Amino acid sequence: MPLATGSKAPDFTLKTKTAEGLKDVTLSANFGQKQTVLLFFPLAFTSVCTQEMCDTTAGLGDYEKLGATVYAISVDSPFAQEAWANTNKIKLTLLSDLNKTTAKAYEVIFPGLAGIGDTSARAAFVVGQDGVIKYSEQTATPKDLPNFAAVKAALAKG
Repeated sequence: MPLATGSKAPDFTLKTKTAEGLKDVTLSANFGQKQTVLLFFPLAFTSVCTQEMCDTTAGLGDYEKLGATVYAISVDSPFAQEAWANTNKIKLTLLSDLNKTTAKAYEVIFPGLAGIGDTSARAAFVVGQDGVIKYSEQTATPKDLPNFAAVKAALAKG
């Protein structure tokens, strides 16, 4: 079960790959400034994950209008994430949780995905400006997508 609504969001600093190189992204940097959507996904270069991130990229303006930043988190390396994003024109900030510490902190580890090892489950969180989780969902299977209407509704409540 993922961390519950009303819980304090565990802070993290994860790597993203930019044109300038590797960059640290820290969740708490958004506190007091904007809401944050965290989208955990199992693996880059898989069909459901690609579709989810391409669809989210297409709707990024909706999240910006709601005053939110979107971070997508997987256990892939930042270099694999960058190649995947470039191939699929994904514009989200992709964060590498290679050691699975953030997925464990949010209680969204998916054990033994397809027999290849533990990954993050597919999950969505809305973290308010105050650092408290306003929405929490882990999908029943990695093939199921989060309820994005519910994510946007939680953002709209602020």
